[in-house]
Amino acid sequence: MLLPTKARYAPGETVVVELDPFGDERVLRVEHLGVEAGTVPVAAGASSVSLPPLAEGGYGVFLDGAHTAVEVLADPVARMRYGFIANFNDGRDVQGVLRHFRRLHLTAAQFYDWAYRHADLVGPDQTWSDPLGQTVSLDTVRALTDGLAAGATMPIGYAAVYGVGHAEWPAWRHAALQRPDGKPYDLGGFLSLVDPSDAGWLEHFTADLRRAVEVGGFAGFHLDQYGYPRRAVRPDGRVVDVAAAFDTLIRAVRDALPHARLIFNNVNDFPAWVTTSSPQDATYTEVWSPHDTLADIAAVAARSRALAPDRPAVLAAYQSVFDKHPATVADTTTRLTMATLFSHGATQLLAGEAGSVLVDPYYVRNHAADPSTLRMLADWYDLLVAAGDVLFGPAVHDISRSVAGEFNNETDVLGPVPVSFDAVPGSVWRRITQTPQGTVVHLVNLVDQTETGWDTPKAPLSNVHGLRLRVRKVSSTPPTVVVADPDRGPRFTAVRLVDDSDDYLHADLPALHAWQIVLIRY
Repeated sequence: MLLPTKARYAPGETVVVELDPFGDERVLRVEHLGVEAGTVPVAAGASSVSLPPLAEGGYGVFLDGAHTAVEVLADPVARMRYGFIANFNDGRDVQGVLRHFRRLHLTAAQFYDWAYRHADLVGPDQTWSDPLGQTVSLDTVRALTDGLAAGATMPIGYAAVYGVGHAEWPAWRHAALQRPDGKPYDLGGFLSLVDPSDAGWLEHFTADLRRAVEVGGFAGFHLDQYGYPRRAVRPDGRVVDVAAAFDTLIRAVRDALPHARLIFNNVNDFPAWVTTSSPQDATYTEVWSPHDTLADIAAVAARSRALAPDRPAVLAAYQSVFDKHPATVADTTTRLTMATLFSHGATQLLAGEAGSVLVDPYYVRNHAADPSTLRMLADWYDLLVAAGDVLFGPAVHDISRSVAGEFNNETDVLGPVPVSFDAVPGSVWRRITQTPQGTVVHLVNLVDQTETGWDTPKAPLSNVHGLRLRVRKVSSTPPTVVVADPDRGPRFTAVRLVDDSDDYLHADLPALHAWQIVLIRY
C-alpha cells in the first residue's frame, strides 16, 4: 500500500509517501493528468520515499500496481474533503482514525458532539457525558486534534449556533425564538432555540468558542443550525429574520476568531443566498427532501459554486442505503452520488472515523463500512485528488449546452445508448466543462437505472461499450485526449484521436462503468 504522510502538502514542502518494504529496487512514478511529473528510485527495503518538488496541483502516484494521490496546495480549504469523528471515549485508539483520514486525503474533520453542553462547550472536568449520554474525554479530543493537524487535516469542532439545553435555558429564555403560541421552538424536546443574533448570546457564544480553541486545539468550527424557523418572534415582541440573524452571528464569530476556519450549515440550502456572502470558508449544505434526486443535488452544487465561486462546495448527503441494503447495492448508489457531486465541483461529507460512512444526521449512528466499500472510497478519493485541477475552482465553467447537441456540434459523445444533458434513467448523463487545463467531458452511467434518487438502491452497473468522443478540428495539430475512471484509480490514460471527416476527429472511449472523466487538451 502507498500512503502519503499528509492529506495535503504546502508548496515547497517535501512530499513523503509511505510504502510496503520490498526486497528489490523499484521505480515510483508521479503523474499529473496523464503526464509524467517525475520518477523516483525506491531502494530495496525502503519504507518511505520523498517525491521531487511538485508544483501546485493534484497528482497520481504509482508503484508496482499500487496507487495513491498527493495534493500540493497553498490554500488548505480550496478543495476541502470533509470527514467526521464521533467517538471520543477515554483511551480509544486514534491511530486508525489518523491513518484512514490520510488514506482518503481528508483535509478537514468534523468533531461531532464533542462538547459538554450545546450552550457550554467545555466541561468542568477532563471527562464528561454529552447531552445524549456519550462519553467524551478531552485527552482523546486533544490527541485527535493534534494528530490530524500534524497530517494536514483541519480539526473542526461542532457547535450549534442557537441550541440551549434545559439546564441552561433559564438564562436564555428572554431571547427565545417563539412559536405563535408563545412556546419556544425546540429540537427533539431536549434543546430550545435562542435568537442567534442576540447580543448577550453572541458574547457568550464567541467566548465559548475561544475557550474551545484553547482547550481542544480546534482549527475552526462547524456552525450548525436545524433549518427552522425562518422567522420567529421573541418574548419582547421583536420579529427575528433568522437568515439575517445567522449572518450576524457568523460575522461576530469571525470578528472574535479571525483565524478560525468557519463552516456554516445551510440546511436544505437555507439560507445560502445570505450566508455565501458571510465571512466563512465553505458553502456547506445538508440536503433533505425535496432534494431527492441526482439532479437535485447537482443543482445544489451548481448553485453553491455560482453563489460563492471562490469557496469549496460540500454537501452532507447521508447514504442511509448502507443501513438498509447489501454493501454491493449501497456502493453503487454512492458511486453515482459521488460521480454527480464530483463532476459538479463539489465534495461529499460521507467518510470518517476509522472506516465508517454516514447514514444518519446523528453521526454517532454511523455505519462501519465493509472492506469493499473502503477500497472503493480509496480509489475514488485518489482520483478526486489527482483530478482536482479539472474539477474545482472558479475557472471551471459548464459549457454543455453551448458545445454539444446537433445545433452546437462542437464536442460530444455518441454511442449505442441515449446520451443526455440531464440525469435521465436509461441514459449516459453527459456534462462538459471548460477548465484551465482543457475541455472536460464527464460521463455518468445511468443506463441500467429506472430512477435517479441519490439515496435509493441502485441496479448493478453494466459497462457501457461503444461510446465515441467526437470533436471539431481546430488546426492541423490535433488535441490530446486522456481518460480516467475512479474504479481504476487516479490514472489518466491516453486514447487516440483519428480523422472522422474534413471537420471532425473521433476517439473510441474505454468502457464506461460509473463515471468517466475525458480531458481534451488543445
